[in-house]
Amino acid sequence: MTLHTETPIGGGGDTLNPVTASEKNWGWFAIFNIWANDVQSLFGYSLVASLFISFGVSGWTAFAALICAGLFVMFLVNLSGAPGEKYGIPYPVLARASLGTQGAKLPAILRAIVAVFWYGVQVYFASTAVALLIRSLTGISGGTEVLGLTGVDWVSFVIVWAFHIVIFWRGMDWVETFLNIAGPFVYLVMIGLVIVLWQKADGQLLNAAQSIFVEPDATFLTEFNGFVAIVGTMVAYFAAVMINFSDFSRYAKDKPAMVLGNLVGLPFNMVLFSALALLTTAGAAVVYGEAIINPTEIVERTDSVLLSVIAAITFFAATVGINLVANFIPAVNGIANLAPRKINFRLAGLITSGFAFVIGGLWTSFIANFGIGGFVNTLGATLAPIYGIMIVDYYMLRRQTLDVAGLYDEVGGPYRFGNGWNNPAVVAFAIAAVFSVATVWMPALAVLSGYAWVIGALIGGALYYVLAKR
Repeated sequence: MTLHTETPIGGGGDTLNPVTASEKNWGWFAIFNIWANDVQSLFGYSLVASLFISFGVSGWTAFAALICAGLFVMFLVNLSGAPGEKYGIPYPVLARASLGTQGAKLPAILRAIVAVFWYGVQVYFASTAVALLIRSLTGISGGTEVLGLTGVDWVSFVIVWAFHIVIFWRGMDWVETFLNIAGPFVYLVMIGLVIVLWQKADGQLLNAAQSIFVEPDATFLTEFNGFVAIVGTMVAYFAAVMINFSDFSRYAKDKPAMVLGNLVGLPFNMVLFSALALLTTAGAAVVYGEAIINPTEIVERTDSVLLSVIAAITFFAATVGINLVANFIPAVNGIANLAPRKINFRLAGLITSGFAFVIGGLWTSFIANFGIGGFVNTLGATLAPIYGIMIVDYYMLRRQTLDVAGLYDEVGGPYRFGNGWNNPAVVAFAIAAVFSVATVWMPALAVLSGYAWVIGALIGGALYYVLAKR
């Protein structure tokens, strides 16, 4: 697949154009791999592994919660992805229908800022896997540090940063190809790690796994509260991709391919991945005497150069995969939407990469210690109402019908709304965003956990429906 560059309907860069029929060639497997790569990061593994030991519930309750979370997220992304699949438009363009041709730039750039930040952070974390590989093969360690990174660290960082540029420079076909390779590869290595731990555990791995399913002091209330907390945690984990899923669904062959890909990519994938995480955690508990939720630490304790090399490649592939899905694509589309006539896919990618180099390069020495996470989380929280507004607008007000040419007409057209801003949507967004941001900063609202995102979306959608009807 190559991104087309013809003059779009009503103007705009090639990044935001409706995809052509020939470009809609992603089958269910490509959609599945979006979710496989989104889960299979180091953070995703640690998150899932921790769910079995952190919420005071039995393993069966944790599994049930993961399945319900997968089904719920699948339902939400089928809603947000349908207009992208039907009309071939990305998230920044879809947002124009509800917020206006100018108003849509606000949520698009908010999503882009969050994505650019985490894109840079993930480039750094992927580079740690390459550094592990170099050290495993050469035995090099230590050295003078510049901004908290040694020479090996900087070489690894530049390699990973350049690798991302190579991928996006070739277009979305290379992105799809990388995701299709990385997803299954990570599973193969995880299965291999389970086999290694099985052998080291002398056949006690299954017994250890079964012990995690036992919670002697559990009550119905503790199980229910843990169930709710796990579902909320996983919904929050996928929240960013849910809002801009049309960035990917627009490449789906048809709606059945999108729906099937979401089905196997979310509930089924989460069960399989969680089972492997459970077995790996159980094996580590038997072999090393403690429940280790960081796969890197497990690999380091095996004292195997071969396994370290394989793991380094795996962690690199997994981290680059989630970076492309959750960060790069929304960042590029959001930046291109600021000046669609001037910024195309490659230029937006270079801008994203430039910011990523600064953020990733300064992560260890400055940004990680600066407390910027609250700022980024605040921007992310403001996106929750946008989801509700877009869904209400598309399904309840427009009855799943959009004027594609009008979406690209920034001078007039049905989505100009006089001044480029749809006032009911802007008011609903502002009011609901106050609640969403408050959940980040007010300890009293921390009890809402991941459900703050869902509540923010519901408030935004409900307010917009009432105001738009008036």
